[in-house]
Order: sequence, then C-alpha cells, then structure tokens
Amino acid sequence: MTDARIAGAAKPPFIALDLATPRIRRRAHGDGGFILESEEPLGSYADHAGLLLQKHAGARPDAVFIAERSVTAADGWRRITYGEAWAAARRIAQSLLDRGLGQQDAILILSGNSIDHALLMLGGFVAGVPVVPVSVAYSLMSGDFAKVHHIFGLVKPKLVYAAGAPFAKVLAALPAGVEQVTDLATLLATAPTAAVDARFGAIRPDWVSKYLFTSGSTGLPKGVINTHRMMMSNQQAIAQIWPFLKATPPVLLDWLPWNHTFGGNHNFNMVLRQGGTLHIDDGKPAPGLVEKTIANLREVSPTVYFNVPAGYAMLLPHLEKDDALCRRFFNRLQMIFYAGAALPPDLWTRLEALSIHVLGKRVCMTSSWGSTETAPMATAAHYPIERAGVIGVPVPGVQVKFVPSAGKFEVRVKGPNVTPGYLGNPEQTRKAFDEDGFYCMGDAAKLADDAAPERGMVFDGRIAEDFKLTTGTWVHVGGVRVAALAACSPLLQDAVVTGQDRDSVGLLAWPTAAAKELEPAALHRQIAERLAAYNTTQGGSSLQVRRVLLLSEPPQIDANEITDKGYINQRATLERRQADVEKLYAVDPAADVIIVTDR
Repeated sequence: MTDARIAGAAKPPFIALDLATPRIRRRAHGDGGFILESEEPLGSYADHAGLLLQKHAGARPDAVFIAERSVTAADGWRRITYGEAWAAARRIAQSLLDRGLGQQDAILILSGNSIDHALLMLGGFVAGVPVVPVSVAYSLMSGDFAKVHHIFGLVKPKLVYAAGAPFAKVLAALPAGVEQVTDLATLLATAPTAAVDARFGAIRPDWVSKYLFTSGSTGLPKGVINTHRMMMSNQQAIAQIWPFLKATPPVLLDWLPWNHTFGGNHNFNMVLRQGGTLHIDDGKPAPGLVEKTIANLREVSPTVYFNVPAGYAMLLPHLEKDDALCRRFFNRLQMIFYAGAALPPDLWTRLEALSIHVLGKRVCMTSSWGSTETAPMATAAHYPIERAGVIGVPVPGVQVKFVPSAGKFEVRVKGPNVTPGYLGNPEQTRKAFDEDGFYCMGDAAKLADDAAPERGMVFDGRIAEDFKLTTGTWVHVGGVRVAALAACSPLLQDAVVTGQDRDSVGLLAWPTAAAKELEPAALHRQIAERLAAYNTTQGGSSLQVRRVLLLSEPPQIDANEITDKGYINQRATLERRQADVEKLYAVDPAADVIIVTDR
C-alpha cells in the first residue's frame, strides 16, 4: 500500500496495511465554495448497536469482549466474553422494562469506564433506552455539581447509576424520587422474557442511543442527540476505509472516557462492530496515572493505539528508555492514531524512530476529523501521511462543504452520521445547520493539494477563535499555534494564542515533562531563542509571537478548557485565565514572562 511519492524514498517503507484507496469527487457549490465526497458508496449497516452484540455472541460467544483491571482476578484482569455480555445486557434490559423505561426516558451514568458501565450501556441499547454517560470530573472535581444538575434537568432520567463511595456526595445532591443504583447486581437479578425480544425487534435506526454532553466555548454542556443510525453508519464507514480491521479484529488498550465521542463512540463501537477486544486502561496521561498505562502496556500489545498528543508526550520517554516495553508496544501494532490536536513534529519523529527500531518499518500514523455531532468521524486519512495536520478525506456517506469565510474555508458536514440536533434546544439546533442541511462545525480547512483532493484536507483552525490585533490584522489562531509549537518542540506541550485587541501575539503555554527538567532560566532562554528564529521566517505581526507565559495548572475539563474533541478550548481558557493574559501584556512584565526579541 506504500506509495514512494508519499512515504519518501529516504525513509523505510510503511508496514503492509490494507487501507482503502481514496477516490474523491469535487464539485463547485456557491460563490467560490465546493463540496467533497467519496466516490465509494456507503454500504449497508445494522439498524442498531444491540444487533452487533447479538451477532458476535452467536458467532464467537467465548471471545473476550472487554477486560479491566481487578485485584481479585488471578492474573489481575477481569474479563467478559461476548456471550456473557449479551446475556447480561438482556437481563439489564428486562430490569429496565420492568421499571417502565423506554425511548422517551434515560439512564444517567456518572461512573467512568468499566465493565459494569459497558453492560449498563449495552442493556440500554437492547431495551431501546437512551444512556447518558457523564464526565466523572463533573461529579468528583466540582464543588456545586452545577453541570450534573443541568444535565439531570435536561434528560430527566428515571435511573441514575454510579459505582463506589466517591460518588456519594453527588448522589446525595440529586433530586429525590429517581432510583439510584450503585451495584449492577440490582439490575442483573431479573431473567429476560419475551418482552425484551419484542422491544429489541422494535428498535429503529433513528431511535436515540445516547445523549452526549459537550461544552462549547462558554456556558453549560449541550446535549447532543446520538441515534443508532449515526453510530452504525459511522462504523460502516470506518470498516470500509480500514479493511484491515476485518482480517485482524482490533485489540485496544484505551483510557479515553466514554462520555466523549472519541472513546465512547469511535473506539468502543469499533471494537463492538469488529468483534475485537477492549482492555480498559485505568491509567491516563497525567502524573501518577501514566504509570498505570505503562504497567498495562507491559501485558497488552494493542493492534491499534489511540491517544491524544499529550498522551504520546508522556508515553514516549518510557518507550525510549525501556526496550522491552517498546518491543511489547510495537509487537503487533498496525496503526497509531492521534486526535484532539496536531501531533507535534518532535513526537511524530520519535514515534517513527521507535517503530523503525523495532520493526524496521514505519507504523502508519494517522488522524481524522469530526465531533460529537458527527458520531464522530467525518474525514479520515486512510493513506500514508508524512506529517501531522492532515485530517484526510470525507469517508463514505459524508459530504464536506467548503464555504469561503474571512480568507479561509469554513467546513460543514452532511451525512447519516450527523446529529438531528440538541436535546431541549430547538433554537440551538436551528442555528447549527445551514440552508442546505449541512452541520456547521465552526472549523476551517484547506486542501493539501488543490489539484488532487484525494491527498486530503489540512486543519486550518477554528473560525470562531480567530481575532484581530489593534492594527486591524487578522490572527489565524490555528496556524499560529501549530507553527509556534513546532518551533518550540519539544519544550511546549500545548498553548492558547493571545492578542485580541492587543498590538502583538502571545502564548499562554504548558511546558512538556522534558522542559520541566530544565532550569527555569535555561528553559525561558531556549523558548525565546526558538521563537525569535521562528519570527524571522514570518512576514507580519499577526504571525510573530512576542511574549509567552508558562502555566503550571493543567487545562481543566470541569472549567470547559478541554472540548469534546480533546482540543484546548481557546475562548474558555482565555476567559478563565484573564489574569494571566493581563500579566502577559503588562507594561512592566514580571520575571516569568518570556519576552521574544528580534534576532
């Protein structure tokens, strides 16, 4: 599948991987705009997610579906097979029906990823009852539980599930009169009857499967309606562009939370669609927790690995210093997938070098683009790429419209994977779609090659994030952020771009673990020197970074600083950290403000 023109003759080839060849149609639309779509038609797909579980339970009942860490298991892992999951889901479905729950009701799930969480979600799928997985941060890191109360008020659940003592406070704060379940045994005690079969057979593609809550730049979370059609059509598209998944059902080790579309729809449903195995990673990219991920990787060799750039930044030092771990990681790895932000060039190069060290070839690194509202994949790079930033081409069944906007192209999406709207907010739903029925994502993109749309789209930032300096010059935030991080690699993990109504561009930035090992003075000097060199290559004030302030507090999901896509939420972060912005632009800057001077 390797094309030397793409891979580059100077580098080792990619490992052999069965990927669909992109065939993309472009047609003009509107004044200067156009639409891209795949020439490959979307194949047929299951009416609902419960049918996938039923299929694998019948064909491979003893195959392991989900595994999680357990102190009581002999080898440290609790496992559940497809046959066991199907039987449990039917019992839970009967319990839900006995309680009178149906399509108009909802199950609120406050706990994080676990086998019990998965069984309750699957029970909802089988019974046609929407599930509402909620960010654990809203329950465990919030003082007033405002977001949980907001979500509770919107979905009006008939059942609330949370496991363990840590959730006692949030459960006590919820309105009385709604059943609370803290032990799944309560719902597993009922034998299924013909009523379950009747409900199962009645479920239609447009029935709601989930309500996923995502925070915008400001305000309380929005309830995105997710239907079975959205989820199943998206998985069919993935199956068509990644045929290798059929030959080798995916084995994942994954920490990504199921209240987010990346972990809960893309990854969980991909395993369910393909009959693979999901190992729930009880670690994540955070101090004190990444060590759990490392311990898990010593026992589980994934076939596809999903993470965000921050996760790879924390994982790489361990892989680089521990050859046995590195070989275990790459042992049967077919693809490295990053999402949430462009992978910094330093991380890309280091991952590639490790792949070559172990395999003698390069593992395909790729990404896609989408949102909670698109279930989530709208585009994907299902071909070898040489750098981050390429977000691929429309997947089968999806149309992407390019609309000229302030010197860029705003991109909008249409397809069976797109949400019908937002729960309880018809006005917000109306504003989310244009006159042609395309969902307005708010992102910008451009073609990697205007003459060859099959070479893919390049992410070009958020339309709503761009701003003007006092000179009246537009600052395109996405491009500045990616370029500045690349210039400072490997010292900065992420950043938000500042300068609205100011005379220069600045950064509020988070240093990498490697940067924190340097003396502050040396770190500041290196950042200033790298950005000074970068500035000499840029033509104007809107592209040149003049000041930087390093942040110690990581971005907070509970404060909307991380979006559902995993991106840093530019607007919300700047509003929350307004004091840092003022400090950055002070006339007499503090000693920890990095000033970038001309070389």
